[in-house]
Amino acid sequence: MRNFSEQELVRREKVEKIKEFCNPYPERYELTHSLQEASTLEDETTGVKIAGRIVFMRKMGKMSFLKLRDIEGELQVSIKIDLVGEEKYEFFKSNIDIGDFIGAEGEIFTTHTGEKTLRANHFEFLGKALKPLPEKFHGLTDLEACYRQRYVDLIMNEDTRKRFITRIRFIRELRNYLDNLGYMEIETPILNNKASGATARPFKAHHNALDLDVYLRIAPETYLKRAVVGGFPKVYEVARCFRNEGMDASHLQDFTMVEGYQAYFNYEDNMKFIQKMLQTIIMNIFGTLTIPFGDKEIDMSGDWGKVSFRDLLIQYADIDIHIYDTKEKLLEIIQDKKIEVESETPLENLGFGNLVDVLYKKVARPHMVGPVYLTEHPTSLSPLARSNDLHPEISDRFQLVINGAEIVNGYSELVDPQEQERRLLEQASLKAQGDEEAMEMDYDYISAMEYGMPPISGWGMGIDRIVQLLTGSESIRDVVMFPLMRPLDNQEND
Repeated sequence: MRNFSEQELVRREKVEKIKEFCNPYPERYELTHSLQEASTLEDETTGVKIAGRIVFMRKMGKMSFLKLRDIEGELQVSIKIDLVGEEKYEFFKSNIDIGDFIGAEGEIFTTHTGEKTLRANHFEFLGKALKPLPEKFHGLTDLEACYRQRYVDLIMNEDTRKRFITRIRFIRELRNYLDNLGYMEIETPILNNKASGATARPFKAHHNALDLDVYLRIAPETYLKRAVVGGFPKVYEVARCFRNEGMDASHLQDFTMVEGYQAYFNYEDNMKFIQKMLQTIIMNIFGTLTIPFGDKEIDMSGDWGKVSFRDLLIQYADIDIHIYDTKEKLLEIIQDKKIEVESETPLENLGFGNLVDVLYKKVARPHMVGPVYLTEHPTSLSPLARSNDLHPEISDRFQLVINGAEIVNGYSELVDPQEQERRLLEQASLKAQGDEEAMEMDYDYISAMEYGMPPISGWGMGIDRIVQLLTGSESIRDVVMFPLMRPLDNQEND
């Protein structure tokens, strides 16, 4: 049995009273302007029809003021008894609450306090809110409540609305940029036979109709490269991906990323490409390349720097991975130096490349404000990347790091099917030995490669993470509209 507050009971009673006057949930209302558009109109503009949720209301004897809001704007409305009629004005005063929806028609004017207002000569009731909104001066401030009830967070908190408008604009600008350069967006499968495309622990499910186990996509990479084999020279996808790993301020198990691939590019071409793309998008959205984040500013202008894995680990851990160049040697020096690295997989089960990676994330990445490109990754950390011609122990790969977060990952793709098969067999062996982030053998992908691949370079970028950076958000969940939450025990009664 659900329990209702006193206010909720009163609102439910009002629904019955509204039914005597009009439909409390009508099917439509014809608009002439959005709230944002109406707020920019010249005074004395007539015939303006707007609609929105009431978020503020001051009822008086013969004239009332209210404020309507939607995701992009808000507008004040005045309702006078001599314009709408006594019966309708009394209906308004008796039955309409903050949180309800109304439509209003009238003339635009500016009050003596300088606020654009619609002087309504007619209004229609458009929907009853059975639950009251949070207290107007404080809004919804509890973070967990904001995540669980994002709809209320969006109604009450302007910062939240701005964050998600920024996210929407970023994705729109990204698509426009790529489309204008001749990239084609394609769709790749979310359910996969193999957990391929990245070194990560996958989610597993069962396909009842085919009676087989499948994996949720951890990256669209191998399918996008299959499209290049098929003749697409420039492809990308804005893809929802899933990795069954840890959760913290910059990681979620389900997230949105974009991956792009261009034939005949190498990783250095893509480093230049990413810099220009992000600088263009950020300038289009904000009009500046200086991004505030907490108590510091991040300058995205100019040419971005470059640093190698080896140099970083020498600087921050005094460990040279050219000397400690095996898993056993590296693990021994880490333990000797008493460096406490973090890994869901036991350290002794990690391969050399993944061990280098967790060491770097512990000792070096937090110090990298950037933007800076991290290069010269161990080949064993990059099973799908091309080895450097002069130094085959490292890959032609980069990661863009900004404010201690890895924003973009890219490389010259490995297009030699025999070398790819050898590396995936190594990955499968590591997986069998307990490295849960190692990749599986994928002979279907190898078969596609055997039909021939041109030189390719690709990159992937976490949409959530770049938006988190651009909006100065403390947690990645702040920029995901509906993050997964553990159910509340009392949810049915809440």
